[in-house]
Amino acid sequence: MQGCCPKHPPLKVKRHVLRTRQDENPVLLYATMARRATKRCLSSSAHCHSSTGPMDDINRVKRVSIEGNIAVGKSTFARLLQFAGQDWEVVPEPVGKWQSIESGSSQQTVGNLLDMMYQDPQRWSYTFQTNSCMSRMRTQLQPPPARLLRAEGVPVQVFERSVYSDRYIFALNMFELGCINSTEWAVYQDWHSFLVEQFGRQVELEGIIYLRAPPQKCMERLERRGREEEKGVQLDYLEKLHTQHESWLIDKSTKLHFEQLTQVPVLVLDASLEFEEDPEVRAKLITQVKDFFSGL
Repeated sequence: MQGCCPKHPPLKVKRHVLRTRQDENPVLLYATMARRATKRCLSSSAHCHSSTGPMDDINRVKRVSIEGNIAVGKSTFARLLQFAGQDWEVVPEPVGKWQSIESGSSQQTVGNLLDMMYQDPQRWSYTFQTNSCMSRMRTQLQPPPARLLRAEGVPVQVFERSVYSDRYIFALNMFELGCINSTEWAVYQDWHSFLVEQFGRQVELEGIIYLRAPPQKCMERLERRGREEEKGVQLDYLEKLHTQHESWLIDKSTKLHFEQLTQVPVLVLDASLEFEEDPEVRAKLITQVKDFFSGL
């Protein structure tokens, strides 16, 4: 690989930079994050329930992801859930982190990776999917808030998408489109499988909510919200993402690599209706979610 960039002279790397350090190795970094998250969970729960063990409190919290196409209404629905149940905690998708990549040393913004990916997917898709999966992993490793550990009902932590849709929807789609090459796809799958297996239960899901709507409806909502980075998104791209969701969550034809994930129950909701504006539709959907959560 040394001859692939003839315009650039060989880099002079100081020896001490090559040392394997915990803060430079992503696998070790994730392991450290997991240990710290577990310690925070144990510390928090120890103050909440003296009659039960800390891990019992943590394991009471059900972990559910909201999945669906771009602009299907996930963020809107997530906000409705946040106010619908006092024992529910909604964790939003970290879009802001993708729009503002910070330098590790100066913490200054060095780029809008979401926009870069849309502008040049052939160049930036692998980088974007690596970053998005890393941010989702960090999100799912966060300990549940103390109020969920004190909940008398069924405490639920709801994530807007997950490390699984990152792989089986978006990264897979980019690979099939040719924006992620075979080598990049092999590397992505390898570290993704390793990390999910290493963290085990900490990133497992007990349920999935699939917000289902026709691609055309998603396109209408995408145009309505007017996110700057998405101006170039075409209907055929949303149609491909819809097919990926259907293959995974409806047809069950997507090849999954984690046994536990194949057993996760899926609640399919009709998101083609304008649930934000229609109180009756909204109430019906919330009732379905409550029934789903109570059965987990």
